[in-house]
Amino acid sequence: MISALLLAVAVAIPNNFLLYEEAAATKDKNPETNWTASGKKTATLVVNPCQKAKLGQSGRTQARTLIYTAVPDYSKSEQVILYSSAAAAGKAMRDVEAAARSCSRSGYRYAARAVSLGDKALNVTGQAYQGRKPGVGGERAVVTRRGNALILYTVAGEWGKPRKDDFGQQTRDTKRMLAKICTIADC
Repeated sequence: MISALLLAVAVAIPNNFLLYEEAAATKDKNPETNWTASGKKTATLVVNPCQKAKLGQSGRTQARTLIYTAVPDYSKSEQVILYSSAAAAGKAMRDVEAAARSCSRSGYRYAARAVSLGDKALNVTGQAYQGRKPGVGGERAVVTRRGNALILYTVAGEWGKPRKDDFGQQTRDTKRMLAKICTIADC
């Protein structure tokens, strides 16, 4: 137990560990696109239905976040967070799931569905609605826990009615990250 805690505290997320770091480091001449990168341990979760700054913060030891934005309203993000223990990462995962189930607001709703990835995973849908009909605009995310790590991939843009195949790229990215996360996480 102590060695797992020491590993979690000692291991940092290395540069170029995230899948999109090379793309984020490449300078683009297009003024309508932008990458931001952060190694802040306190970075807000990229999947945050309640928009609470403290969601998933407790027990973090490391975090790395990449966000790509393009005009007018497309974005994608990648985030890897290491926690002091699998239990702390599990609590963050449960908190994200609870937020997705309870933090819908008028005109914008969230839903979470369990999927089979890592130790636990969710497909999270955020969707604009006009009455009962899906409107234009939303986000699709895959949130996965593996050991003491949380892995998040999102895409947001002009989505229509939610569909299962909206999660293709995020699922592929998650599988690629799961193949290497145990080199830095306590799996």
